Amino acid sequence: MGRDAWQAIRDQLSNKITSGMLTPGAQLPTESELCRMFEAGRHSVRRAVAALAVEGKLRVEQGRGTFVEAAPKLNYHVGRRTRFRQNLLSQGFEPVDETLAEHIVPASASVSEALQVDEGAPVHQLLWRSLADGVPIGLGFTFQCATRFPDWAKLRHEGLSVTEAYHTYGISDYVRNSTSVHSRRARAEEAKLLQQHIDQPVLVVRKVDTDMDGVPIGHSEGIWAASRVQFVFDGADDIPIRSLHRSGRVK
Repeated sequence: MGRDAWQAIRDQLSNKITSGMLTPGAQLPTESELCRMFEAGRHSVRRAVAALAVEGKLRVEQGRGTFVEAAPKLNYHVGRRTRFRQNLLSQGFEPVDETLAEHIVPASASVSEALQVDEGAPVHQLLWRSLADGVPIGLGFTFQCATRFPDWAKLRHEGLSVTEAYHTYGISDYVRNSTSVHSRRARAEEAKLLQQHIDQPVLVVRKVDTDMDGVPIGHSEGIWAASRVQFVFDGADDIPIRSLHRSGRVK
């Protein structure tokens, strides 16, 4: 192959994926085998694989190998009553919501504003990861007031969903008050947990949930795999419940 060998390898592999010769979830031959197949050097093979990983067509898993991306793009519907499990089940995906770590930490300025608690007040900080059919689609931190929800981490560890956990505190319903979304490049640890190439973008989603009295009960900062999730905003006109002011905070 010539000086643009990596592009030829990329195009051939891409065509095999598009045509179905390489099916979703299929494992590619080893790097050495690809070199022999394409009569090319390791540098060209690595560059071609990396390019397809950035495009979201391949997934490189350290210690396991390279696989054809198996995750179709999920339409994640965002409205007043967005629920993770309902979103995925309605589209035929098996949802899994993992808690990777949990701590009680002092509320930062941004968390304080979102939850309307004093800066430095104790809050539950849970690191979570969400999967659809076993493929990571999102991760991030959720925050709840540790004074109002003292057993929050315990309830989540017991396998209760967010909605079920709120029910134990007498909150029968809650709504999303605000959502903000922006994109950026994935950080190394985020790419590792999402099993995506570091050059692939992620969507950063911040939200605040309130009870039916308009009092904030939950805040999250999520990192979602942009190649696997598309956000669809439903009923945007009635998403805001009321303005959140720093006065009248929950202590």
